[in-house]
Amino acid sequence: MTLAQLAAAHGVATSYEDWSGAETPVAEAAVVAALAALGVDASDEDAVDRALAEVEQASWRRRVPPTVVVRGGRGTAEVVVHDGEASLELRLEDGTSRPLSLAGPVLARTGGLARRAVPLEDVPLGWHELRATSGGRTDSAVVVSAPSRLPLPADRAWGWMLQLYSLRSSASWAIGDYADLRTVVAAAARDGAGVVLLNPLHAETPVTPINPSPYSPSSRRFRSALYLHVEDVPEHAAAPDDVREAVAALRPTADPERILRDEPWSAKLAALELLWPLHREQDLAAWREAQGAALEQFALFCALAEQHGVPWQSWPEPLRHPGSPAVAQAGEDLADRVAFWCWVQLLVDEQLDGIGADLAVGVVHDLAVGVDAGGADAWALQDALALRTTVGAPPDSFNQQGQDWGLPPWRPDRLADAGYAPFRELVRGVLRSAGGLRIDHVMGLFRLWWVPPGATAADGTYVSYDADALLAVLALEASRAGAVVVGEDLGTVEDRVREALDETGVLGSSVLWFEVDDDGVFLPPESWRAGTLATVTTHDLPTAAGFLAEEQVRVRDELGQLGVPVEQERATVRAQRAALMTMLEDAGLVEACDGDVVLAMHAALVASPSRLVLAAFGDAVGDLRQPNLPGTVDEYPNWRLPVADGTGRPLGLEELLAHPGVRRLTELLAQGVPRSTTGVR
Repeated sequence: MTLAQLAAAHGVATSYEDWSGAETPVAEAAVVAALAALGVDASDEDAVDRALAEVEQASWRRRVPPTVVVRGGRGTAEVVVHDGEASLELRLEDGTSRPLSLAGPVLARTGGLARRAVPLEDVPLGWHELRATSGGRTDSAVVVSAPSRLPLPADRAWGWMLQLYSLRSSASWAIGDYADLRTVVAAAARDGAGVVLLNPLHAETPVTPINPSPYSPSSRRFRSALYLHVEDVPEHAAAPDDVREAVAALRPTADPERILRDEPWSAKLAALELLWPLHREQDLAAWREAQGAALEQFALFCALAEQHGVPWQSWPEPLRHPGSPAVAQAGEDLADRVAFWCWVQLLVDEQLDGIGADLAVGVVHDLAVGVDAGGADAWALQDALALRTTVGAPPDSFNQQGQDWGLPPWRPDRLADAGYAPFRELVRGVLRSAGGLRIDHVMGLFRLWWVPPGATAADGTYVSYDADALLAVLALEASRAGAVVVGEDLGTVEDRVREALDETGVLGSSVLWFEVDDDGVFLPPESWRAGTLATVTTHDLPTAAGFLAEEQVRVRDELGQLGVPVEQERATVRAQRAALMTMLEDAGLVEACDGDVVLAMHAALVASPSRLVLAAFGDAVGDLRQPNLPGTVDEYPNWRLPVADGTGRPLGLEELLAHPGVRRLTELLAQGVPRSTTGVR
């Protein structure tokens, strides 16, 4: 019995193919640590032997697996039964049930038990239950019946990708908000855009200091209250003059150079508390009933965080698990504050409702890869998470030291045991009032890079997930919401990932910087993948102007983020830039755009067959600074930069929307590249 066998049984990699295609072994310590995070002892040879024996025995204990996937109405369930004394029943979501035949091939036998592959036919879309009875015992499985494929957008659509916090209007409280989002979406619709992509709007823990990263949220099931526009709250309209005057007096002064969180949040929280006595009791009661236990749990976390701070691991021991008697008592003691936080989430949903209805695709919301280990979801869903492990990515050509995002991963075994309900609930939460969903690091549905406690990002290993089940959940919930799904499939991506995404109807991602062949030659736009969302860059990569100015080299060198000498990195970037210019010139795009190279970059997107084409406002106005620099926290002003022009001058939303660069890029995206001047020369 070997450690490699045990690792394979639990989906833990002992080697992997790196970004250059080289097979790379994983350190034994990383494998043992990943198994330990899954509750498997592999500390010595005897422990490995016992754990392997347990794997074999466990496969015969349950009559059915915890989750069964059905696609397009058809699937197969592996059922363990005693010969001659078994029954099988499918209980449908609508309350009806049907008996099932145990006909099907026998896959294995042991001790009077047989494992059969039972076909499931004509299963309607939905969440169902499969019950198997044998030997005086009944076990049940969650049946996820999903469409075989999601429909893609009927026509090509273009639009904008936004960092909402960075888009401050004259009416903002020092940070872009939901009213500003409504303004941008309305302007985009007037210009003929069909889609707007947002940074994650996941909920933060409402206690200062507020974490600025939208990719390290407190909860992915609920949404950020930081973006509320106070004057649009219904209770504000109903408030007497003295209350409205008190609210207006709270409005903070914006820092022109940085987007701060603590000041606007403290001001908005004080304003909401002034309005809380006027809350609509019947609307709130209906909202709480509709959202159920998940909302109550999140609101209670917020109330407890106000009392005890964060992370929740520092709370008094009896409060550290949501199922404890002490937490139940706290819910009663803090009932009014719990109601307040439920109301705040009602306000968020009201302000997002209907935004994007005039767009062909709508507003696409971003799903972060994980949550803050000290936040609401990690507290509420801790039994389904590997809390002492973090996820990231192995070293690659851009992030040469690897990445550790500091987020705890799902435990794949616990997700399956829960019938994937935790994943279903967060997908539903993100899809409320959304036209689509973008999944950050979509490879995480297949495998995630687990970093052991105290190790560097390079010293981790991959742990696999049941991608068939996760994609089925995603397809079912997206089909019910009528939403498009995009997967961020950049970096080191296995072929099976893109094949499975394509089969499910999930769009991939095309980024100009990465559209190169094995020799580093940029591909002509017409050869790009059709089933993608195409952009010039992303929030983690250089802006268009920054790339041309080598800004990413300068910044990373100053912060010690380069894994090679700066002159070598600069030479690499200059070679990439020259190769890009060759492609743009050969395609006639620089000439078509009157020599404007940034416009020509976007013309490449337009000339591609990609289904969705998006641009960033920062690229339209010459902003040199990327929103986030991976591998840094406070060394770089991640997620704190307002959109600025090429001189570094921040632009308010009103000026931004009217900026000549935005208007030029809008015209290109809406009308396309002039055909008379495009094409290979």
